[in-house]
Amino acid sequence: MSLAIDMATSQRSSNGHKYSVILPTYNERKNLPVIIWLLARTFTENNLDWEIIVVDDASPDGTQDIARQLAGVYGEDKIVLKPRAGKLGLGTAYIHGLNFCTGDFVIIMDADFSHHPKFIPQFIKLQQTHDLDIVTGTRYSNQPRPYLSNCEPGGVHGWDLKRKLVSRGANFLADTVLNPRVSDLTGSFRLYRLPVLRHIITLTQSRGYVFQMEMMVRARALGYSVGEVPITFVDRIFGESKLGADEIVGYAKGVWALFTGI
Repeated sequence: MSLAIDMATSQRSSNGHKYSVILPTYNERKNLPVIIWLLARTFTENNLDWEIIVVDDASPDGTQDIARQLAGVYGEDKIVLKPRAGKLGLGTAYIHGLNFCTGDFVIIMDADFSHHPKFIPQFIKLQQTHDLDIVTGTRYSNQPRPYLSNCEPGGVHGWDLKRKLVSRGANFLADTVLNPRVSDLTGSFRLYRLPVLRHIITLTQSRGYVFQMEMMVRARALGYSVGEVPITFVDRIFGESKLGADEIVGYAKGVWALFTGI
């Protein structure tokens, strides 16, 4: 516990910024303590000011109880639990979390270890080097854009061939139809300037898997600068993935809606 408390010690960020992580959760009781420990360690080792906004959608597995315990360990200024009454969707979870962010940059990511916090310093370095509005993680590129040294190639671990083909196909379809100049439209590991995220999210209409794609398409249409950092994506350790036939059909419809509407 002392290590966790040491990592939570209030500090002045080395770059003058504060980073708010919005972490939507549903039945993440087993994952939450570890992902928060990894986040706290990453921010502390890089001398960055931080907070984590846990937006839980009435998980029946006790996720909120774990979040409260973690707030007791790290501090209520570091772990901020803001629950909702039920499963209301990913987009509205971000909107809800934004109401409580005190940082000037916002990081969105999954709580199930699909996104490792070790990539966050690279996101921040790329953003600062090129003064970007958005940095998104990509599973499908070997080089960051714009250029940044010492980055490993991106990739996916834990998916079968079918899942890989579906994801690649979804990104190829969107790239061909929408030309967003982003290699991984369906990813959900991103760094935003706070005002930029607030602007884009108020315009975004999609739900489900199309939501992240629309965010990037609208960002480009609005003229915001976007960079990419290669990441390794690991399929969730505890719990079940929710991708099914309905989501795939909905994604294709979403691509068409964006093509005709933006």
